[in-house]
Amino acid sequence: MEFIIVALTVLFGAGLTFFSGFGLGTLMLPVFSIFFDLPIAVGATATVHLANNVFKFALVSKHIHFATLIRFGLPALIFAFIGSMLLTVFDHSAPLYTFEINGHSFNLTIVKITIGSLMMFFAWFDLDPRFDNLSVKKRHIPLGGVLSGFFGGLSGHQGAFRAAFLAKAGLTKEQFIGTSNAVSLIVDLARLSIYLFGFAAITGQENKFVAAISGAKEILIVAVIFAFIGTYFGKKLVQKTTITKIQRIVGALLLIMGLLLIIGII
Repeated sequence: MEFIIVALTVLFGAGLTFFSGFGLGTLMLPVFSIFFDLPIAVGATATVHLANNVFKFALVSKHIHFATLIRFGLPALIFAFIGSMLLTVFDHSAPLYTFEINGHSFNLTIVKITIGSLMMFFAWFDLDPRFDNLSVKKRHIPLGGVLSGFFGGLSGHQGAFRAAFLAKAGLTKEQFIGTSNAVSLIVDLARLSIYLFGFAAITGQENKFVAAISGAKEILIVAVIFAFIGTYFGKKLVQKTTITKIQRIVGALLLIMGLLLIIGII
C-alpha cells in the first residue's frame, strides 16, 4: 500500500509543481516525512530531486551562464555542506519534550522544529505577493548562493532564494533555466555527499541514513520513476506556471504539515 501512496503522491506532486509554483522538493518532503524519520526524509527527497535534476541537466546544460554559475554556485556549494552538517548535528540532539496522545508517544525535537518552521516560512514566502517584488541587486548574487545553499543543505528549501537572486542576474530565460538547474544539481550533490558519507565522519556513529535508504530503495525507485512521469505530463498540461487557487491550497497544506512537525505530531 505504501508504494501506491508514494507513487500517486509523487506523480501528483511532480505534476503540481508546474501549477502551484512550489518546487518538487518542497512538495515531496512532507510525503517522505510520513514514511521516514525527518532527516532521512530530507535525504530521500534529495535523492529523487537529484535524479530529476540530472534528467533536466541533460536538456538545459548548454544554456548555463558560467560566470553567474561561479558567483552563485560556489557559495551555494560551500554553504550546502554547512547546512547539511548542521542537519546531522540537530538529528542527534535529545528530544526537547515528549508527550502522549491516546497511548502514542510524540517527540518535540530541534530538527522537527527547524524544518517545520522552514517549511512554513517558505510556503509563506511563495504565497505572499509582497515577496514577488523582492528588491535584490546584482551585486548580492553571491549572498543568494549562500542562502540557497545553506537552506538547501539544511532542509532542501533552496529554490525560493535561488530564483529570487538569479532573476536579477541579467540572464536570458534559457540561461536562467540552465544556470538554476546547474546550481540545484550542485547543492543536491553536496548535501547528499554529507548525508551519505559525512555523517559517520562528523558523529563517529553508524550512518543510519545509508541503512534506511538501502532498506527503502524500492520506494525511492518508484518515487523517481513517478516524479519523471509527473514532470512530463505536468509540463504537457500546464497552461500557465501559477494557478492561484491551487497554489493557495497547496500552500495551506504545507503550512499545516510544518505546524504538525513543529509540535511533534509527525
